[in-house]
Amino acid sequence: MAVDAARTQEGFTSAKAARVMAAACRAAGLDDRGAELIRLGENALFRLAALPVIVRVARGAEWLPKARVEVGVSRWLSQQQFPAAQIVEDLEQPLLIDGHPVTFWHLISEAGRKATYGELGRVLRDLHSLTVPDDLSLPSYDPFDKQQLRLDRAVIPDDDKVFLRKRWRELRDKFRELRFETPKGPVHGDAHVQNLMVDDQDRVILIDFEAFCYDHPEWDLMVTAVEHHSLGWQSDEQYADFVAAYGRDLYDWQGYETLRGIQEFGMTTWLMQNVREDEKTAAEYRRRIAGLRNDDAPRDWRPW
Repeated sequence: MAVDAARTQEGFTSAKAARVMAAACRAAGLDDRGAELIRLGENALFRLAALPVIVRVARGAEWLPKARVEVGVSRWLSQQQFPAAQIVEDLEQPLLIDGHPVTFWHLISEAGRKATYGELGRVLRDLHSLTVPDDLSLPSYDPFDKQQLRLDRAVIPDDDKVFLRKRWRELRDKFRELRFETPKGPVHGDAHVQNLMVDDQDRVILIDFEAFCYDHPEWDLMVTAVEHHSLGWQSDEQYADFVAAYGRDLYDWQGYETLRGIQEFGMTTWLMQNVREDEKTAAEYRRRIAGLRNDDAPRDWRPW
């Protein structure tokens, strides 16, 4: 399907995502009436009212390879009986609608509690112990693969763009100097505790495979390490549970500071995409960009 470049550049808003979701449901023969937007982040997630399905709309055609990876990873983890989100198998996936990849997922009925950091450590330990099959093609981890698109499309002050592009180049130079001692394997790529759900059988389910890749496990450990050591989002006890369950504290690794810079940059540019949605989002973006401009200052960022 040809992509209309002008349309993909007009901005990814909740209203546009809803139009794409409705068209995708029509193409798949699903009823979109009463669908509810439950999250607008890197993707837009909609819960259908007529049946237990989540519709995931990506930001543009550039994300089509990632959507294909998500589908392949879901099928593989299901075959491994690994507790993970599952695609709707009897639908063609992913669809490309108006330049946006769309996938369909079984709704996870939640138990009413959140996953713990100890559970996150155990899930990552188990995931990293799996062997990726030869027929599942996974990319290497690229912490910069989305940044150019984000900066090109961002509706932010020009001086912010200049600063972010300079920081991006600096981080790329530091990234090239990283030396890992661990073997490569399956990596989630966005391994924070919000990407775990607890279902109504009290099973902890791993979700969101967009950044799934074949690389070093440090990329999964950096998320919680930075959230704790730099942002203070977990108590010492919570972080200790994570470290005990996984068996390693990334803070002790010589490459931690580089990964901290990469993680904080990604957290800022991720939020930057939605500054037009509401003032609360715009205010948090301003808080984060101010933090990046002063590396030595304490972070007062809020979880999003």
